[in-house]
Amino acid sequence: MLTPAFELTQDCDFLTVAIRVPHARASEFDVYFEGVDFKFYAKPYFLRLTLPGRIVENGSEQGTYDADKGIFTIRLPKETPGQHFEGLNMLTALLAPRKSRSAKPLVEEIGASGVSEEGADDEDEEFDWEIEQTPYEEVSESTLQSQCHYGFGNLRAGVVQRLQDELSEVIDIKDPDFTPVTERRQKRLAAELAKFDPDHYLADFFEDEAVEQILKYSPWWNDAHAEMVASLGKNQEHGDSAALVSFSEEEKYQLRKFVNKSYLLDKTAHRQVYYGLVDILLAYCYEVESAWTIRKLSPTLCWFETWTDIHEILVSFGRRVLCYPLYRHFKLVLKAYRDTIKILQLGKSAVLKCLLDVHKIFQENDPAYILNDLYISDYCVWIQKAKSKKLAALTEALKAVTLSKAQLGLELPELEAAALLVQEEEGAGRAAQCSPSNQAPHSSPEPSDSDSTSSSDTEDSASEQEEPAGTQPSLLTSLQAPLLEEDSSLIIRESGLCRNMASQGCEVSQGQPLASARAPLIEELGDALKMLRVSTPHGVSAGSHGSVEDAEERGQVPCD
Repeated sequence: MLTPAFELTQDCDFLTVAIRVPHARASEFDVYFEGVDFKFYAKPYFLRLTLPGRIVENGSEQGTYDADKGIFTIRLPKETPGQHFEGLNMLTALLAPRKSRSAKPLVEEIGASGVSEEGADDEDEEFDWEIEQTPYEEVSESTLQSQCHYGFGNLRAGVVQRLQDELSEVIDIKDPDFTPVTERRQKRLAAELAKFDPDHYLADFFEDEAVEQILKYSPWWNDAHAEMVASLGKNQEHGDSAALVSFSEEEKYQLRKFVNKSYLLDKTAHRQVYYGLVDILLAYCYEVESAWTIRKLSPTLCWFETWTDIHEILVSFGRRVLCYPLYRHFKLVLKAYRDTIKILQLGKSAVLKCLLDVHKIFQENDPAYILNDLYISDYCVWIQKAKSKKLAALTEALKAVTLSKAQLGLELPELEAAALLVQEEEGAGRAAQCSPSNQAPHSSPEPSDSDSTSSSDTEDSASEQEEPAGTQPSLLTSLQAPLLEEDSSLIIRESGLCRNMASQGCEVSQGQPLASARAPLIEELGDALKMLRVSTPHGVSAGSHGSVEDAEERGQVPCD
């Protein structure tokens, strides 16, 4: 038998079931419905649904068949008119047999302490989202070995040991089967500190044009959330909101392929599942396309981390955003945080849609698909049965948490303050250099008696460029400066030459070696100055405007 594609919608009085059976005979089909049971058969298709509300047969039911599209549409009256059926798009839960929803497992461990199925009593109990503290107790090595679990609800163990080669490219933790929870966290924090790059962070902090463009991106849940707030009011933001979230045909096909499961979770594991959901959604809100980024930003996925409160989830996410992806800015952390709140406020449908997207991304990425087996597939099945009341309580707990840069443990305020101080000092230095009062005219070094003749051109050029205080140096002065600096360095080299000759026992008369050493270079310097030609500024003719000095007085020669 084949399970057909189907879709459920509702109004105040009727539940509508649309079933796509393109290869069935319209004359041969059976429909049965009573209470919460609905069954449809049209060879070779069979569909059995367990509905979230009761329907009744009272003569107002209707059925039509569209031969062109191959779709049966059946309208069923609700037993209680006006009742809202929750979770009509949770296809995996609807396909589950009625008895498996609340029945205990066929094999159950007798005398297991602290373990109870998530039944009606647990669902109605309020969650305490604060930190749960217990006295420290010395733990033996054998007990530590038994605590090395991971996966959805910490229900897995020994998987990584069998898939070590594949998972080594997906997760950061090494040998998680023998690494206790506390040691995983210590290693994760050390790895984040080693990875944090202050230069990369400051580059994104000061040059944030690309980050601002990313912040302008509006994902699909923004419009859905705005519509929900407009329709329900800001004081009633929680609810199923199923009508605001639609699933594509591909997503519906994903839901039909999941195997329905019941999870045996104690209170601690149940709380860990909700915490892990927040962690995965934060990573997804930062990056909705890259399998590498999603799993890298989620310690749940890459370190098999477990949590004790919501604040430490935010701190860990903020640290990893500033350590691993291409864009590392605190504004991106806050945006992902706000987006996660919006998704949770939209209800289970929005959360399921995001999880289906993560599942698809991982499934198409080898070997990240293993994380679907460990976490995401179970989350997709579990969220369909989760209570909206607890999801709303989780949302309120997340909204109450605040996060600052100082809490990330990366010394960001001190780093930013130091960088801003350096930037201000550099800006002040550049302003002082560009100030006219600080631009003193260049002067040539004092020539000696022995090279007075050969340096006459240099003296004349220097004297022609002397300007009153407060004026900018001319272009000729700027061109001459490197040569004068070379002449100054020459004097230093000459004094070294004299000391070298004296050390070798040569008789050196006062001034003579200096003049003989300087003469060729000074002559070369004078020839270079004579060959200098100042180009005429744009729009100025040499014949009509005279010399360079005249042009300088008119402000037509720019300062280099």
